[in-house]
Amino acid sequence: MAFKLPPVSLKIEATPGNIITGIILILGFGLTVMRFYGGLGAVTNLDDTNPWGIWIGFDLLCGVALAAGGYVTSASCYVFGLKRYHSAVRPAILTAFLGYALVVFALHYDVGRPWRLPYPIFVSPGTSSLLFEVGLCVFLYLNVLFIEFTPAAFEWLGLSKIRGIVMKMTMALTIFGVILSTLHQSSLGALFLISPSKLHPLWYSGYLPVYFFISSMFAGMSMVIFEGSLAHRYLHDKMDETHLKESDGVVLGFSKAASFIMMGYLGIKVIGLAIDNNWHYLFTGWGAWFLLELLGFVGLPAFIYAIAARDKNVKLARIASVIAVLGIVFNRLNISIVAFNWHLPAAQRYMPSWMEIVTSVFIVTVGITVYRFITANMPVLYEHPDYKHEH
Repeated sequence: MAFKLPPVSLKIEATPGNIITGIILILGFGLTVMRFYGGLGAVTNLDDTNPWGIWIGFDLLCGVALAAGGYVTSASCYVFGLKRYHSAVRPAILTAFLGYALVVFALHYDVGRPWRLPYPIFVSPGTSSLLFEVGLCVFLYLNVLFIEFTPAAFEWLGLSKIRGIVMKMTMALTIFGVILSTLHQSSLGALFLISPSKLHPLWYSGYLPVYFFISSMFAGMSMVIFEGSLAHRYLHDKMDETHLKESDGVVLGFSKAASFIMMGYLGIKVIGLAIDNNWHYLFTGWGAWFLLELLGFVGLPAFIYAIAARDKNVKLARIASVIAVLGIVFNRLNISIVAFNWHLPAAQRYMPSWMEIVTSVFIVTVGITVYRFITANMPVLYEHPDYKHEH
């Protein structure tokens, strides 16, 4: 009998959300043409003093941190044996895979020569460069995430034998993914170690690689809770009984873990502040901004997470996840843009153009659109009936 692809759901309704999505995609496509035809100067406010803008600060630094839910969730389930988180693995892996794919997609806008993107890895690797290590790890981890996600696609396509082969690789892929994540999450922070005179002392520290790695852990957990909250609201009909039954346990378990990690993160940030003896900066305008980040977007959600875990309040945990996700964005943008070149006059400081912002919104919208398509057609938010016995 000839193999037939399962039916694909392409039904698009003229809802306000879909109309806005269509407008963003059309604008983004137009700006993409402008960027690659006219160069960076046609759409950005970048210059030799400010060569990295929002496409690096938001699309790359924030994107990689918020995609950490993949390694956190898979490690929790397969390495530490917390099988109660199993229903969260596929959504987390999908979110991570799309997150890293969009990071690479966004890099094309910043680099400007897509055909040169493989050069640092395959043609002329600069093994002494942190960017080489980051690029290599992201390249490898993107492939790991793709392989980890393929069982859902193989189940959808009815390719049970190939799916079985990939499933046997789960533990190895998970461990390899954790190793790669440890390397490139910390190395993104290490990139800024070469700019002590440009980054404000409150954000510059010899512990930046540690800060980036630890913050990626609670960023990933918060993103899993946040993404799950949106999925429950808008994709509730795609979820099976198992997913719905386990979701509260995932939220409360990650809330408890995130609270502990965030409190530890606060502690090492204070230690770093003390080692560098930068207390006097706290009494300046920059100090107020730093304390807002540290207390308002780390301390506050950590406290809310703790209360939510104690009282088993899922709604409160979801509120904390929103604050924590915003806090990661706040931190990465502070380091890469706001507190970078802080000593320059306001006229020479970088401010993204509206076209840069719309392009970033376009990239995020592409990710959301692809996520909706995949969850509408593949067994991500539910277990395929032919394989339930394996879990």
